[in-house]
Amino acid sequence: MALHLFYFPKQCFLTHNLPGHPMKKPPRGTTAQIRCSATEQSFSLMTESRRSAHYQPAFWSYDFVESLKKREEICDGSVKELEKMYEDRARKLEDEVKWMIHEKSAEPLTLLEFIDDIQRLGLGHRFENDIKRSLDKILLLEGSNAGKGESLHHTALRFRILKQHGYKVSQEVFEGFTDQNGHFKACLCKDVKGMLSLYEASYLASEGETLLHEAMAFLKMHLKDLEGTMDKSLEELVNHAMELPLHRRMPRLEARWFIEAYKRREGADDVLLELATLDFNMVQWTLQDDLQDMSRWWKDMGLASKLHFARDRLMECFFWTVGMAFEPEFSNCRKGLTKVTSFITTIDDVYDVYGSVDELELFTDAVARWDINMVNNLPGYMKLCFLALYNTVNEMAYHTLKEQGHNILPYLTKAWADLCKVFLVEAKWCHKEYTPTFEEYLENGWRSVSGAAILIHAYFLMSKNITKEALECLENDHELLRWPSTIFRLCNDLATSKAELERGESANSISCYMHQTGVSEEDAREHMKILIDESWKKMNKVREMDSDSPFAKPFVETAINLARIAQCTYQYGDSHGAPDARSKKRVLSLIVEPIPMNLKK
Repeated sequence: MALHLFYFPKQCFLTHNLPGHPMKKPPRGTTAQIRCSATEQSFSLMTESRRSAHYQPAFWSYDFVESLKKREEICDGSVKELEKMYEDRARKLEDEVKWMIHEKSAEPLTLLEFIDDIQRLGLGHRFENDIKRSLDKILLLEGSNAGKGESLHHTALRFRILKQHGYKVSQEVFEGFTDQNGHFKACLCKDVKGMLSLYEASYLASEGETLLHEAMAFLKMHLKDLEGTMDKSLEELVNHAMELPLHRRMPRLEARWFIEAYKRREGADDVLLELATLDFNMVQWTLQDDLQDMSRWWKDMGLASKLHFARDRLMECFFWTVGMAFEPEFSNCRKGLTKVTSFITTIDDVYDVYGSVDELELFTDAVARWDINMVNNLPGYMKLCFLALYNTVNEMAYHTLKEQGHNILPYLTKAWADLCKVFLVEAKWCHKEYTPTFEEYLENGWRSVSGAAILIHAYFLMSKNITKEALECLENDHELLRWPSTIFRLCNDLATSKAELERGESANSISCYMHQTGVSEEDAREHMKILIDESWKKMNKVREMDSDSPFAKPFVETAINLARIAQCTYQYGDSHGAPDARSKKRVLSLIVEPIPMNLKK
């Protein structure tokens, strides 16, 4: 067949990036020469140079994932015998802890501290009803006298735990610790335990709670000044909180850390510690089962082996879903969200790295129409993406229809269409070398970061009772979608802006804010951190118990956990796009390596 030379303006470009010398990409409209079949006026390209972000290959191999969970090596006997032994011991310990909760109910502070330990050890999912009954009892007993004549530690701990469970608690409970001018008393600096409790509580403040906002600034300064003057156990907790407060930490990683810290605590409860260790390892088994299922699915899908320009991040996607919902009963949700986030990662690279604007418009139209016939208009690599996405999403919708009788396909397809549309907006900005205003960028960016799409899928994957009210809220960009996604976007930009600018992308929150205001990069970064704090306050307000809320507590917690896993992923760099030693250690501690233990009779 004869070959002819064609020109495709605004479709392709040629760039050569030397290793270690990243170059700004040419505009998407640059004309490049490519060889195409003379008889196929399509996107079937025989030879073509495309951009590459030079992403590192996957660190976690399929064979490694398959090798996990050699339970037979843990002890003699079959896997089922070992599981039964663990389950029997856990049930016995659980009964003991329930009795301890009941026994401590006469002393509110002792009970609150015990509940706090239960939650930080990762055991809250086992005692939800017991904790709820205990908190209701505390409120009934203390009533309007809450905060009067109590220690700062007691008042702050109760405030935090009640807020964590959705109760409305006024900041006025702290007024007794302020002077005539409304500032916190200087004498509080001598109460390190109380200051730490208030510091952790201040991060659950909502908009308008100025007293708690002042407390946060006051405590940051004074807790830092106390470094080296505390006992080791308390100093460890203070340093941990100053690195990142409890309210913003990924729950399961926090459980692993706190179990180790609790072991070193003087007077630690042996029953609680054994149950926490046992529970962590049992949950880890479930996570390994889920991960292996997803690893086989991803290998069978074949996208990673075909689309070499895209990030292969199956483990990182799965880790993200563990951050959102680790509980064993949400296994199907984790698997579904792993599929969703894997597709998002791949399709994001199609828009950001590989596709031309003309191709991206075709792909966006195909997803928006959700028409299998549209696949014929797509280039080969996009055919793979579209068909894989089409089949997977349809299968999700089928299972929900079969199990619950609801046709959720219109909501899922709209979520993907909306995501592709905002991806396309950013691709066109890049093509035109256009820098939007900061407001314009963020309005598009909180959607393009994919948090809303993830949460919409999460709602259907974990909800046993789909309601009309909830569906309307999801369609209308409810605040529970917006604020976690805003935190996600800003954390992502703080970590990835440098690499994106080196690739030639003109739009991220930092560059747009610098361009609009003329401030330095350092000042722009500080502004993004302030906006993250403000978004957390807005989300805290949404979280407060509201009888009119259409969403069940598990979904609310999952939405908040989206913000937490975003902070975790981008705290020290881009752990999703460029996993480093720190991020690999996190995966090992959470999914691969059990906590050593001796099972007691």
